[in-house]
Amino acid sequence: MDTLFSDIDSLQLFGGIHSVHFGRFHRLLSKRFPYAVYYQTRDNEVLVRAVLDLRRDPAWIARKLGGLPR
Repeated sequence: MDTLFSDIDSLQLFGGIHSVHFGRFHRLLSKRFPYAVYYQTRDNEVLVRAVLDLRRDPAWIARKLGGLPR
């Protein structure tokens, strides 16, 4: 958990530089593989939308993220 919180805290400095996935979410690969932090940026805010296990089926991940509000 500490590693994931550290990764999320790093978004204060580096939010918005990660590649975009599923058309609207930036994806930060956690140092604690196999997790990823999916987030969006608005104005000067970083909105963490999900922290997901990348061992899941990619279609499941797409459905999970697709159900989140814009």
